[in-house]
Amino acid sequence: MSLPPAITKTEIPGVPCKRGKVRDVYDLGDRLVIVTTDRISAFDWVLGEGIPDKGKILNQMTLFWMNLLKVENHLLSTDPNEMGPAFSSLAPMLRGRAILVKKTEVVPIECVVRGWLAGSGWKEYQSSGTVCGIKLPSGLKQSSKLPEPIFTPATKAETGHDENISFSQMVERVGAETANTLRDRSIDVYSRAAAFAHEKGIILADTKFEWGKLKSGEIILIDEVLTPDSSRFWDEKSHALGISPPSFDKQFIRDWLESTTWDKNSPPPAIPQSIIEQTRLRYLEAFKALTGKSFA
Repeated sequence: MSLPPAITKTEIPGVPCKRGKVRDVYDLGDRLVIVTTDRISAFDWVLGEGIPDKGKILNQMTLFWMNLLKVENHLLSTDPNEMGPAFSSLAPMLRGRAILVKKTEVVPIECVVRGWLAGSGWKEYQSSGTVCGIKLPSGLKQSSKLPEPIFTPATKAETGHDENISFSQMVERVGAETANTLRDRSIDVYSRAAAFAHEKGIILADTKFEWGKLKSGEIILIDEVLTPDSSRFWDEKSHALGISPPSFDKQFIRDWLESTTWDKNSPPPAIPQSIIEQTRLRYLEAFKALTGKSFA
């Protein structure tokens, strides 16, 4: 399979840049340009190789959901020619993976919504019958659907793992009004997205949102939205209780890393071409299943 080259780093001369695990964020003063690269991370490491087109797939999925759900968000433009000369000169590389957005004061909370029992939530439930301190009915199994979606905030970590916190801790950090608004809006967006995904035969098990405040005080949706990097998507056909169903995300690459001798404390091993190709296919499958379109 002949794949396009992976874009793992962008350089825009003269524009300040802050790099996350996947995104390069350029500061234009009152606005930002966010470039979604093909980098991939696992176990808090950014791997040495990228997944070709991954950034474009994630970006296009975010734009799809923003358009579908009609939630106030930070998007201004997807056209590199509207981002300034430094960006327009690189338009062929940036098109499809760069967005011009409003700058906000980021609310320092990961707004996680869970509709199904999986991941760290399942581990906690096994030991205490709770998820992030929220008491759940007894007798639930791994991958059970919860009686209703629950909001489980987490702190945003610059490095390492985000840390789950209680809702009362969130109130202490951001205030009751903001905490209540973000909980209600996050659950609403999750619920509408999960209903749409169900129509496509996909389970949206959980997801996380980020929100930002404008100078006016209005809170809007920012960053990526309902992508395989921020969400756990399962195919309804392969869902079964008592197991962790295959997911349309980078779990495949995590499973491969677990099969190696890597100690997770030293730089990760190089990703074989076959694993890169199969990981890319999973992102493409998620895109097609949810949007109904083939990625181009």
